[in-house]
Amino acid sequence: MNFEQVTALKKLLSSSKRIAIVPHKNPDGDAIGSTLALSHYLSKKGHETQVLAPNDFPKFLKWMPGATEILNFERHNTEVKKYIENADLIFTLDFNDFGRVGQMAECLENASAQFIMVDHHQQPSDYADITYSDVTMSSTCEMVYTLIDAMGDRDLIDSDIANCLYTGIMTDTGSFKFKATTSKTHRIVAELMDKGADNTAIHEKVYDTNSPSRLHLLGCALKNMVILEEFNTAYITLTQEELDRYDYEKGDTEGFVNYGLTLNNIRFAVIFIENKDEGIFKISFRSVGDFSVNEFARNHFEGGGHTNAAGGKSEKSLQETIDYFISLLPNYKKELTA
Repeated sequence: MNFEQVTALKKLLSSSKRIAIVPHKNPDGDAIGSTLALSHYLSKKGHETQVLAPNDFPKFLKWMPGATEILNFERHNTEVKKYIENADLIFTLDFNDFGRVGQMAECLENASAQFIMVDHHQQPSDYADITYSDVTMSSTCEMVYTLIDAMGDRDLIDSDIANCLYTGIMTDTGSFKFKATTSKTHRIVAELMDKGADNTAIHEKVYDTNSPSRLHLLGCALKNMVILEEFNTAYITLTQEELDRYDYEKGDTEGFVNYGLTLNNIRFAVIFIENKDEGIFKISFRSVGDFSVNEFARNHFEGGGHTNAAGGKSEKSLQETIDYFISLLPNYKKELTA
């Protein structure tokens, strides 16, 4: 954070406030970790806080300190709307456009509160009074740590905050292997461990609590994988029928797209997952090197994200979506095979 942002935030927080903290729809480890950590921190500073999620989040994150207090817009619609309406401040974390919160967007657009954005995705919208955006950061959790540090409050980081922040950094860096992981990231993680983050327990709770049905679903996904050697690309498909067959629960497909990148010479991996209720195929894009899946998703699939990790959607049928996707690849052959 720069000096002006820190000064402005300190002024906003100089007296007790009613604060809503909002992650994106289908929140992941970084979204839940950052919102809960910020909530714990601001509560220690004397503010009234409430995390308001657009919808539910995966079971493997529900052990996190404060997770049971999160209000879900789909389940607690009236309470969420009332809290937003009466909030003094609204922090939006791990997203930078109201299009990422689904049906909550209208509530946020009509809110009278001042907004503070904390996010590391590219091309932020201009809705916040304070926009803390840094695409070089590994995660929003790393940004929340940096915010706390900039406010001069590292001494307020306790084991609850440390466990939340560690979880988000770990998940958004692919257990510290992605390109955005820096030496600073590791120094922050080391301090979080000193503050009480239980790295072994966190890893086990996030990655080692699979159900048999999830592993069977992974087997189905891998069986469906198609490799396009000419473009150093691999893609996976999962239909609603396949999700239902293996008793899909929210979060079960987390990380599936990354399996494509474990193949030799593959530089671009994609997964297409049907959501029949919404009438779309949700798409996740991953890449290695300089190929920007953020630009690919923005240009062709109404999405965006980071250079090496992005999301999008298609309202076409599966076959139409796949055909369209494959038709685009010749335009990127040089980037994918250089």
